[in-house]
Amino acid sequence: MIITSTSNPRMKEIIQLRKKSRMRTKTGTFLVEGLRMVREIPEERLVQLYATEEFLKKHRKEHIPGTEVMLVSPEVFAYISDTKTPQGVLAVVRQSMFTKEEILAKCPGKSGTGMDRPAHLLVLDNIQDPGNLGTIFRTAEAAGVTGILLSRDCADIYNPKTIRSTMGAIFRMPFVYTDDLPGAVNSLKKHDICVFAAHLEGERAYDEEDYRQGSAFLIGNEGSGLRPEVAACADVLVRIPMEGMAESLNAAVAAAVLMFEVSRQRKRY
Repeated sequence: MIITSTSNPRMKEIIQLRKKSRMRTKTGTFLVEGLRMVREIPEERLVQLYATEEFLKKHRKEHIPGTEVMLVSPEVFAYISDTKTPQGVLAVVRQSMFTKEEILAKCPGKSGTGMDRPAHLLVLDNIQDPGNLGTIFRTAEAAGVTGILLSRDCADIYNPKTIRSTMGAIFRMPFVYTDDLPGAVNSLKKHDICVFAAHLEGERAYDEEDYRQGSAFLIGNEGSGLRPEVAACADVLVRIPMEGMAESLNAAVAAAVLMFEVSRQRKRY
């Protein structure tokens, strides 16, 4: 059987999942599109896979999670797709739920046991651009970050654009949204985690600090930076020295600079 109508109830649900964060929250699911991303899906989180016949013929030798594929006509797939040049495969995936306590349990800081590396956390304050957020997740995985805390007003990580930007890191990076970001940041200190904030008022350059022990970085909104009440939670303010007329960096770029400095220091010593 091939779905050939955009009025099909399943297709209507996919459109809702694509467009509305509320629907994604209600169902506890999100969409993943494209061969590369679909191959990253853990088998146990796959709800349903949709594909065109053309896609299956072209990629019949590829490993694709799941055994049951629901066929969709090319016209209908173009309707449900969120990309300009659809590849012909899309999946409904279960969201992964973490708590702050679960993330901290994996981040012992200076005094914890049972883990080879100290905590390396990101704390995101009101990051609004979906592409920026996805890029931060992707970079965080590459730099060895152990978890991400997000303020509730950050962009929706399950937005299709964000998902594409993570390049699969969404399936491997523990994260949690919190309604009380200052409270969450202060709780990190109880785990011997030093909190650093990228800030224009930082007295020392970011590469003059020691990140070999448990560390967390506060990254603020793309336009306005960290809110004062969040910045006030930092133990140390650091700055990223810049030349020319630039006053600040893109949030994802600033996060990358800091994250990879941690990675560099921990590999060096």
